[in-house]
Parts: sequence; C-alpha cells; structure tokens
Amino acid sequence: MITVGLGTYTPGWKQNVVGYDVPEGVEIRGRYDGEFAKILTKEAVQFVAELQREFRNRIRYALECRKEAKRRYNEGALPGFDPATRYIREGHWVCAAVPPAVADRKVEITGPVERKMVINALNSGAKVFMADFEDALSPSWENLMRGQVNLRDAVNGSISFQDKARNRVYKLNDQTAKLFVRPRGWHLPEAHILVDGEPLTGCLMDFGLYFFHNYESFRRTQGAGFGPFFYLPKMEHSREAKIWNCIFEKAEKMAGIERGSIRATVLIETLPAVFQMDEILYELRDHSVGLNCGRWDYIFSYVKTFQAHPDRLLPDRVLIGMTQHFMKSYSDRLIWTCHRRGVHAMGGMAAQIPIKDDPAANEAALDLVKKDKLREVRAGHDGTWAAHPGLIPACLEVFNTNMGNSPNQIQTVKREDTANLTEEDLLQRPQGVRTMEGLRLNTRVGIQYLAAWLTGSGSVPLYNLMEDAATAEISRVQNWQWLRYGVELDGDGLGVRVSRELFFRVVEEEMARIEREVGKEKFKKGMYKEAGKMFTRQCTAPTLDDFLTLDAYNNIVVHHPKIGSSRL
Repeated sequence: MITVGLGTYTPGWKQNVVGYDVPEGVEIRGRYDGEFAKILTKEAVQFVAELQREFRNRIRYALECRKEAKRRYNEGALPGFDPATRYIREGHWVCAAVPPAVADRKVEITGPVERKMVINALNSGAKVFMADFEDALSPSWENLMRGQVNLRDAVNGSISFQDKARNRVYKLNDQTAKLFVRPRGWHLPEAHILVDGEPLTGCLMDFGLYFFHNYESFRRTQGAGFGPFFYLPKMEHSREAKIWNCIFEKAEKMAGIERGSIRATVLIETLPAVFQMDEILYELRDHSVGLNCGRWDYIFSYVKTFQAHPDRLLPDRVLIGMTQHFMKSYSDRLIWTCHRRGVHAMGGMAAQIPIKDDPAANEAALDLVKKDKLREVRAGHDGTWAAHPGLIPACLEVFNTNMGNSPNQIQTVKREDTANLTEEDLLQRPQGVRTMEGLRLNTRVGIQYLAAWLTGSGSVPLYNLMEDAATAEISRVQNWQWLRYGVELDGDGLGVRVSRELFFRVVEEEMARIEREVGKEKFKKGMYKEAGKMFTRQCTAPTLDDFLTLDAYNNIVVHHPKIGSSRL
C-alpha cells in the first residue's frame, strides 16, 4: 500500500490493465470503476475537454480580475456600483420568460449528490431539489463520480438505494421535486483529470458530464421541453456570468436544442456581486431563472472583502441575521432587481435539523424557522431554502398561506420602495458584540467540519444545524481577522484581547471538548487532529487564504495508477 497525500493507493494487476478510454490530450488519474466508465465515455470526456480548451483562458482572466479587485480592497477601496454599466442597471429589459416547469419554487431543499440523499430530497415534498457538487460535498474522486451516477439514475427514474442497516429500500415517488444541479465554483480544480497537462476546471467537469448524459431525458421527464436547470455559485462579477452564458450556448449547440433551454439561478453570495446583480442577470438573460440570497457565504465574503479594514470587524456570527441593515438591504435589493427583470428572487437557507430527543427545543427551533420564512415571504421572496426534509411542511405552509394559489410573487410584489438603496446601505457596519464563546464556537465548528470534509462528508450536522463549507469559512476568516487585529472580546465584560496565545489555548480546550462530545473512539479514528492543525494554520497565517477548501483539497486527491505527488 502506498500513501498519496492523505489518501491511499493499492497497486494491483487489474489497475494496470483496465483504464478509461480517453480522447487525445486527456489523462484520467482517478480510480477506474466500471460504473464510472459509463459516465466517463470518450464522447462525454471529449465534450468536457472542449469546454476546458475553449474557456480556460477566460476563466483564468476572471480569476486574475478577482485578485486585482482584492488588491484594491486591501488598499482601502470599497466595492460599489460600476459607472460603466449604469445603462444596464437603468435600462428597460427583462429576462426570458420563466419555464412553466419551475414557476413554483416556494420551497427548495439542498444537499449533496449522495444516493440516499438524492432520493429523499426528490421525495421530500419540496418544489425543487438542488443537488450539490459544491459546498455540501467533499470533492473526492469517489464522491464526484458516484454523484454523477446517482444523478443519471435519478433523471432516468431508475435510482434506488438499499439501506441494509434499516432493512429498507428507497425509491422515487411518482411526484418528485424538480432537479437543479450546483457545480463547483471557478476556483476549484479537478486534479484527477488533466487536459493538455493541466488540471480540469472543476465546474466544467460537474456541468459537462451531467449535461452530456442527462439533457435529453431531463427535458422530456422534468423540464417540459426546458432544461437542465442549474445553480451557479461564488460569482463576483458579471464577466463570470458571461462565461457561463457562453458555456450554455455551446452546450445547447452541441446537443441541438433551442437557445435558452438551459436555465440557471445565480447565488448572490459574495459582497462584490451584490453591486452586479442587474449585470449578472443581463449577461444570462436568455438563461436566467433568478437570483438567490446565499447568506452564509455572503457573510464569509464580507469578512474576506474587508480583511484589511479593521473598522469593519463583524460581531459574533450568531448575531449576524437578516435583520442587520446590510443583510436586509441585500435581500431587499435582490427582490427588487429580480422582479423588475421578471425572474425569481429566492430566499436563504434554514439550516436547522429536527431535535428528536428534546420536543421543547425542537418546537423553539421550528418557531425560529417559521418567523424567518414569514419575513422572507412578506419581503417578496418567491421561495426559500431548507436543509432537512423535516422543515419542508412548515416552510411550505408559511409560503402557501401568504401567497395563496400564486406560484410566485414576480408580478405582484415589486418593492419599488427599495429602488433607492445606496452603496452605504449595502456596506453598513453590522452591530453587535464579540465574545469568547463566539471564538470558541468558530473554532469548534470549523475543526469538526474540516475533519468531516477530510473523511468524505461535506454536509455535517453540528449542534442541531446542518453545516456546509460556508459555515466553516465564516469561522475561519472571522478568527483570522480577530487575531490579526487583536480585537477586544467586548461582550463578556472581561475585556480580553484575542492573541495567538489565547487562540492556541482555545484550540487546545476545544479539541478536548470535541473528544468528549464525539467519544474517544470516533476521535481517534477521525481526522480531528489533522483538521485542528490545518484550521489553526489557516487562522494564524500571515495572509488570508481565499478558500479553506482549496488548501484542504490536496489532502483528498488520490492518483491512480500513476504514483506521484498529489500536490497541485
């Protein structure tokens, strides 16, 4: 057995004989599997390679532009509306009409592309299931490829799962949610597939393989002549939306389907993107079905954008709700923008999960969810997100009660009262205190999430919430910023300042608490120690890394059959 990164490779005769049939210039270094080979056909890989060759330079340029913007923010500049695109913001234009199949999106459930999850989510009673290759998935070769197999089986209706522990077989109901797929962000590579010697762009693999194998069946069974449908993450500028639009057009042309068949909702989950909402919709106007408030990543992005601005430090993350002025302004402007352009304005995630052993706590959590959803529907949102099937009935009830028989509020709630929201409204400093418990919670959640991610889970239940990479990112960047500026923990009445010594002590104490909570056996078998070291290194680094998962990714890359460094 040979160790590669933190993964392993076991040499074997079969491994050296059997391989994927790939087109010229492509090398697949992921483990060979007969099921995976049905996804990685020569034709499908050729399509993905063509996307990579056509768009890699534009993607590289977009990522360079992000670096340049970061440099400006770090030198004191603030994000804002672009004077050069004022004509788009003030112009009278609308996006293509919403496909009837997705007019009603009152409640959407999200989760990783795991087989049982896919079945349960499609059967959940939600209007839409967003199957996630991004923040809710640890992007190991096995997870990504099994995810493609699972989605193919879901679209063609053959998916089933046998849970031997429960002696139960899961299958699709006759009535299922509409399927949207979220590929990874531009920044994540796919180190197991090389095109012309370079790692493939992760999102092109996720989009390309799924589209190639499923567009025909999806349009017939789910999209009523439209589709497939997607969610697009982590966008910072409309130039990135333009690349996606060109990718969609190329895919439609390859498939011989009408222009505008593919539809996508863009997550507004970065601070720079809130100033580009009109422009993003404009670039995708033939392919858009709205925008979504990705509120956890948005908080992460606020800290990241203002990492060099000590006057914009956030309070404890539990205090950053949608009633904070900058968050409310973001939601209100998104609703106004979307409805003005004729598309859905989707609300944010309810991350709560049922608390089975405490009815009173469960009722209190459900009450919080209902209040949050009531705020969203009254503000004008057309739908919302939930992380657990147990929340679907409560969320649906709130939206149905307030919307009646209408599938959405696009034509009825225009929110003209928010048209004059300013840059200052969208950037207003959040109110609240910073506490030792905030520092401890960040550390505890960040380490436990990372430990799960390193062992293959990207969607992790922690303290009655379903956490994905966004929460770990908030924890990491907030700790980093508090450490960098030695902030005073002013909410405890103790006046303690955050220092490296204090942080190392907190890490040590929280590791001991994690071990008590999960048990010695699980702690020993899990990757908690590795996660603790990695999280500590990230929080104390002189320069803030853009993404936690980019650094951690090297630890889950396993190359077959070639042995060598897994480092990118």
